[in-house]
Amino acid sequence: MSIKKLRLVVLCPHFAPDIAPTGVVMTRIVHELAKRGHELHVVTSLPWYRQHRVEQGWSGALWRLEKTDWGSITRVHPFGGKTKRNLLRRTIGFVLFSVIVGLRSLVAGGAPRRIDGVLAMSPPLTLGLTGWFTKLFRGGKLVFNIQDVFPDAAVETGAITNTKIIAFSRWLERTSYQCSDAVVLLSDDLANNVQRKLDQKFHKKVRVIPNFVDTAEIVPMSRLTRYRRELGIGDSLVVMYAGNVGFSQSLMMMVDAARELPELIFVINGEGAARESLIKAAQGLPNVVFGDYQDVSRLSEVLATGDIHLVPLRRGLGSVSVPSKTYSILAAGRPVCAAVDADTEVPRILAMSRAGVCVEPEDLVALVAAIRAMADDREALAKMGERGRIWVESHTSPASVAQRYEALYSP
Repeated sequence: MSIKKLRLVVLCPHFAPDIAPTGVVMTRIVHELAKRGHELHVVTSLPWYRQHRVEQGWSGALWRLEKTDWGSITRVHPFGGKTKRNLLRRTIGFVLFSVIVGLRSLVAGGAPRRIDGVLAMSPPLTLGLTGWFTKLFRGGKLVFNIQDVFPDAAVETGAITNTKIIAFSRWLERTSYQCSDAVVLLSDDLANNVQRKLDQKFHKKVRVIPNFVDTAEIVPMSRLTRYRRELGIGDSLVVMYAGNVGFSQSLMMMVDAARELPELIFVINGEGAARESLIKAAQGLPNVVFGDYQDVSRLSEVLATGDIHLVPLRRGLGSVSVPSKTYSILAAGRPVCAAVDADTEVPRILAMSRAGVCVEPEDLVALVAAIRAMADDREALAKMGERGRIWVESHTSPASVAQRYEALYSP
């Protein structure tokens, strides 16, 4: 039974047709809430994730407004730099983006209409205070959705080393949480991480709502895909990484594993800051293949191309990030080989679903041994894939996730 019709303003860094994982998540949450009869007004960026610049056909305006059956979408310039490596440039871009988002949020859906709440997403962390600003002027509750705990991930990967910047980021993080009516994390690990940073009186704000996967859109397919032919890899057994090619994923270890396992094909599918360095490291390795981002309509096909999917994270990141690709891989009926901190969410998912293997992060010997053992037993791979599909069908319904967000705005 739905609660009363809500009028919500949604602040997020990406939204369809942008293909960023966070954009896919928020797009589906919005659509599920719209199905439940709510009015939503999204303020987001112009599509820019694929090539880190505003896509062709979308440039030429600081913002664009679209009317929809369920509300509206306001898209503003992301102020993205040419590279993710320039941290100062990215920070300035995030701040400018968040300021424009905040200003547009005041008129989203028609000002000065009062709203029932704001749903803001991080990263970027700056959207937390933007959401609070919107709430001050338009009322309602602020729900802050945290996909990755910042600045922890940036500190762990060495992206931020300046102690003053780290201190300011941690202040901004705590302030954003304290200004929110609810802070939503994807797992108990992330929730515990956030609670440790807050006074006990704020702990009740912290909630766990996992991400979801659309099992109607991502379905198991034959491994002999058209994408295999495009990549020129034939019927070979494929170890795949599909997603953002960043520095937090320890993908250099994948290149090292390819040297140890020349009989297997390793496919790195995606784009990101670390791709160029990986291409250089893989020179002379004929069993390492790089694929570009594909349209979201081909996601099932891309995932079906991999016989074993890698989900690697650098040591210490398992408690601050839950790679959403894990759910998609299982929905595609493919097994996972994860290199993630023990006793965090991904190892727990694999233990519950019996759909893969997990080793310690940054342990090349253990990773190679795990991949070799999985590759040597095709029948076991198939069974892992089947079990993973069954698990996501029963645990990650988009409708149930949307209902849990809806309940956060109850009186």
